[in-house]
Amino acid sequence: MVQKAKILLVDDRPENLLALEAILSALDQTLVRASSGEEALKALLTDDFAVILLDVQMPGMDGFETAAHIKRRERTRDIPIIFLTAINHGPHHTFRGYAAGAVDYISKPFDPWVLRAKVSVFVELYMKNCKLREQAALLRLQLEGGGEGGRGKEAAGLLAELSARLAAVEEQAEALSKQLDDDSADAAAVATAAHLERKLTGLRRALDALEPGTGAAPTLPAQS
Repeated sequence: MVQKAKILLVDDRPENLLALEAILSALDQTLVRASSGEEALKALLTDDFAVILLDVQMPGMDGFETAAHIKRRERTRDIPIIFLTAINHGPHHTFRGYAAGAVDYISKPFDPWVLRAKVSVFVELYMKNCKLREQAALLRLQLEGGGEGGRGKEAAGLLAELSARLAAVEEQAEALSKQLDDDSADAAAVATAAHLERKLTGLRRALDALEPGTGAAPTLPAQS
């Protein structure tokens, strides 16, 4: 049975949390509520999340401060954050959101379909990353225990194929980053490209660790 991804919804207004649950229920994932930044940080201590939807305007610890705490923690710094805000103070306010580590910044009222589509992308990436982590662990066991037998050779061939596929994705990501390397580039696209590059770097390290003789267990990125 495929385990569902967890999505963290952070907003101090119960009606906003209810609306987000209604929008995202079609994704059939586990939705976790947090009514404050402090409550969100507490939830992140024990659970892994595919993505965080974070309200900017909250009493006490606001969204920017909450994001700063999330990004400082080793366990949670790679979880994608989508900021939600009811006000728009212009480009400077939006830039502050991306500077805080957000992969997207959406002003209310937003299109429910668009929000659901964006969240689904990060959920899919998270699920694929979890699957890859399982496959990497199995592949490592085959490489270590297969010896010179058929299973060992099969695992080595699979490792080479995975490395080649990852190299192709790395080239595409590099080309995308070059296209976005100018002042007119959309901030959301730049943030998403940077997030993708970090993930690819982590996957490359994990794949390199699978090479026979490294003596190190692969460590894949905890989040997508």
